[in-house]
Amino acid sequence: MMCYAPYNPSPLLQNGVAMTIYTSLWGGRNWEKTTKHPEPPYKEKIFIGAQGVPIFGLVAIPENAHSTIIATYGITGTLDNQWFLKLLGRKAYAQGYAVVLFDWRAHGKTAELSPTLTSDGLYEGEDFVRIAASAKDLGCPAKFWFTGFSLGGQLALWAVKAVEDLLTRGADTESITPDSQLPTPDSQLLTPNSSLLTPNSQPPTPYSPLTIEDIGGAAVMCPSLDSVRSLAYLIKHPVGKYIEAGIARKLNQLAWKIHDAHPGSLDPTAIERAKTIWGFDHELVIEQLGFPSVEAYYNASSALPLLPNLTKPTLIIYAADDPFFEPALIPELEAICAENPMIDLILTNNGGHVGYVSSKKGQRQAQDPDPWWAWNRILQWFEYQGSREI
Repeated sequence: MMCYAPYNPSPLLQNGVAMTIYTSLWGGRNWEKTTKHPEPPYKEKIFIGAQGVPIFGLVAIPENAHSTIIATYGITGTLDNQWFLKLLGRKAYAQGYAVVLFDWRAHGKTAELSPTLTSDGLYEGEDFVRIAASAKDLGCPAKFWFTGFSLGGQLALWAVKAVEDLLTRGADTESITPDSQLPTPDSQLLTPNSSLLTPNSQPPTPYSPLTIEDIGGAAVMCPSLDSVRSLAYLIKHPVGKYIEAGIARKLNQLAWKIHDAHPGSLDPTAIERAKTIWGFDHELVIEQLGFPSVEAYYNASSALPLLPNLTKPTLIIYAADDPFFEPALIPELEAICAENPMIDLILTNNGGHVGYVSSKKGQRQAQDPDPWWAWNRILQWFEYQGSREI
């Protein structure tokens, strides 16, 4: 594993809750001032994910791109408002990466295209791989690197597992052909216009299937690892219970938007009962996925059990003071990562949840161009991994 400059926050932010709140509030208002890089020239694209679900994404390919980053965000949000993901897109594009950002299932414009609800990685992992196959067909170069933060980090870890399942365990090539054997979804968003690429438009010539060698691996920040234990911890935390309530309200709003966009898809009385994160999954998700309980669903979709068997290079950045997650997970995470040589774990004392804002001293120590320590380490790790392939 390569060596990294240590994370050094300001003294006032050496607390996970303070860092998390500060990053959300200050970063949301000031992030554009921290980077000199402009917004990449994204083009819209409707990808086709697992089960034929349409996935809305944005694609930008710089001249002489050397590899591709595919990324999404956490438990709530859209591509329109996820500034932390937009920040990654700017930084990555400026460094020569093709960039694919997408609204994952039940989020943003993907929710307008389909009423399919979340599965916390069970199908989103395959979504990542299918997006990579289609992105390759669009001209995005290998290697493909998956990334995400928070719950999006869990999805990216599932993508690494899906790579092995789809590309090395006897899955036929057709299973990962872009847009293969899939109907065009009935949605006005699929009407061609100057900026929107639709499934089956401009078919690939020649067609290039995705291979296991095309996938580089994944790097994730503050990933959700064990939903049962971490949610129980969150709702008992004196500040965490308010965070959980805020997330639950956004999930409820998301459900109503899907209900309105796809009449008859969700039971309004079930939405009204879904007042917590657990309640959202209980009322709306588990029956469609075939699970008898939320606990069974969380146990099946949690990422911690995946880690021992990952076979692609994987970076995990995790803060010991992350207020979202059960602290008892940390020694388990360390032990698992120590046993799997494919995983690099950067465990820091501070950083909060999707925070990692460096002090000025920390920026100088790391020789970073901005305060976004974790994104800089992820891009540094991608570069290092790519250099090992040469």
